[in-house]
Amino acid sequence: MKEVTAMEPVYEKLGAFYLGKKYDLKEKMLKEDLVLYDSKDLTTHAVIIGMTGSGKTGLGIGLIEEALIDHLPVIAIDPKGDLSNLLLGFPELKAADFRPWINTQDALNKGLPPDRYAQEQADLWRKGLEQWGESPDRIRKLNESAEFSVFTPGSLAGIPVNILRSFAPPPDSLRSDGDLFRERIQTTVTGLLALLGIEADPITSREHILLANIFENIWSQGGSLDLPGLIHAIQTPPFTRIGVMDLEMVFPPKDRFSLAMRLNNLLAAPGFEAWLEGENLDIPRLLHAASGKPRVSIFSINHLSDSERMFFVSMLLNEILGWVRTQSGTPSLRAVLYMDEIFGYLPPVANPPSKTPLLTLLKQARAFGLGIVLATQNPVDLDYKALSNTGTWFIGRLQTERDKERLLAGLEGAAAGTGFNRSEMEEILSSLGKRVFLLHNVHDAKPAIFQTRWTLSYLAGPMTRDQIRELAKQRTPSQTPGRATPEVAIQPEVRSAETGGVGTPPAVSPGIQVYYLRGTGAGQGLIYRPGVIGLAEVHYSQSRFNINTSQALAIASRISDGPISIDWENSWKVKPEHLDRSPLPGAAFSEIPPLAGKSRAFDQWGKELIRWISRSRPLSIFYSVQTKAVSIVGESEAEFRSRLTQKSRELRDLEVEKLRRKYAQQ
Repeated sequence: MKEVTAMEPVYEKLGAFYLGKKYDLKEKMLKEDLVLYDSKDLTTHAVIIGMTGSGKTGLGIGLIEEALIDHLPVIAIDPKGDLSNLLLGFPELKAADFRPWINTQDALNKGLPPDRYAQEQADLWRKGLEQWGESPDRIRKLNESAEFSVFTPGSLAGIPVNILRSFAPPPDSLRSDGDLFRERIQTTVTGLLALLGIEADPITSREHILLANIFENIWSQGGSLDLPGLIHAIQTPPFTRIGVMDLEMVFPPKDRFSLAMRLNNLLAAPGFEAWLEGENLDIPRLLHAASGKPRVSIFSINHLSDSERMFFVSMLLNEILGWVRTQSGTPSLRAVLYMDEIFGYLPPVANPPSKTPLLTLLKQARAFGLGIVLATQNPVDLDYKALSNTGTWFIGRLQTERDKERLLAGLEGAAAGTGFNRSEMEEILSSLGKRVFLLHNVHDAKPAIFQTRWTLSYLAGPMTRDQIRELAKQRTPSQTPGRATPEVAIQPEVRSAETGGVGTPPAVSPGIQVYYLRGTGAGQGLIYRPGVIGLAEVHYSQSRFNINTSQALAIASRISDGPISIDWENSWKVKPEHLDRSPLPGAAFSEIPPLAGKSRAFDQWGKELIRWISRSRPLSIFYSVQTKAVSIVGESEAEFRSRLTQKSRELRDLEVEKLRRKYAQQ
């Protein structure tokens, strides 16, 4: 934290978050000294504590605004619905912009028609910004600095989230760490069982032990599971023993069928399809748009039940933890994870599925540049271990003496050995008013008292699903030579009443190897349709950028009876490890067109594949004119831009630190 006089136009300095101005508690007076917070200090995480009405939400939104202006991406978990207000930035400050978002009840309470009240709100925001040295141009700058998205898992109001279609394996770096791999499995299984209404102990619960073994078996081989596949694996697990005991003794088939039915009923429940569509939990995409522009991805979950919230938050935290483990170390801030109203997710006694990944992130994420900000109404919501891992405390007005005592104990523990004055701190906490906070930063010599600045975003209050749906309409997120071998891929799909099929695999000519793309479920209701696999090793060479690399390509295309029997343009990628030599039992099969039995057809398809690769599979390399940097093979534009931005941020922070040391005595 750094204090400067308001006459200096310094709050827009890169890396300095403008939080507000110093406040004199004794005089009850706002000073002109700006309070700036170094962004790199957030790598040691922060907690915001304050009762309802303390200004906690405004401080949190202001902190996110500053991060976005500094081009830092943010993932925000929003249990209440307040954080969607970040999309309400109106640089023109017109009453018409405010009108759809005002609280009509507030207008009625004031005896004003809605249009007049909207004008009052516009005037209020203009005046508030002026008083705090801000301008409408700063709102415009915020809007242009990032891409804003509101996700609504389990609902189509905002951007839906595809959370249950595929349980993808964690990255290799996490799978290679035995402890983290087991934690990932445990939290995934615990969250899934909680969604089914099963409170399972990882040690004693048969359901938990079975699912954990299934996930470990599949993930260890790099495979993924979708819900139908998981239902099938429960009925027919890919192992015969659990520990030293026979599977049938530990969990008989009848009981496994009952568990599979519960999962199937969940899948078949009305409205559950909302969990199966939308964007995947792809953390790099949630942090940056395809162009490399930072994103603020807000996950609004106030419409979900408690069990659904817990499941989703646990899955998201697990994905973030997996992403963190793939990043290089950095002393500078890379991204921010903000969670509003942490109550129930990090309790001091219980151990919900969200607790383990959150504690792990608090301990490890700082080394990789992820800053975590947790907000809560009172300190009894937080585990002591979590408090000891947060370097910055923003403390507002508290509700009870018990809250104050708990907080003082936590502060005293965190400040051990630094001359903590408990009586002075107790007096400060008793004097805090609305929007007035105590800032305790381990990187600073002493705490500061400040009043939060005026937010750039209009604080309309918690948003309903209808309002989020309206926001979604206004803002939507922005949305890549060898020889084919004669191999037939028989693709599975759900069979409908109109599709025919025989019950035995069709015969093929000698010399043609037959594979079956891996399907899910027990095989009943599936029909295999014929296709051709194209396998190629594509070599790329370019001397200027020192490119000399090869990439393996495995794709499949259906076989049709038309003039274009193979259409590589509409092919799809396959994983060789997902090619089985035998079909699922109980499936049906389409006939193979006569053309697929002729060897000359494969020669022709191979030539077409080579032409298609030459035309449609370029290797994209990105080049920075300013820094002369070249992207790594396989690196997307977003990843390249993000890497350059992070490198420049690290150099900036290093130069700032040099200047501070140089002028420390002055």
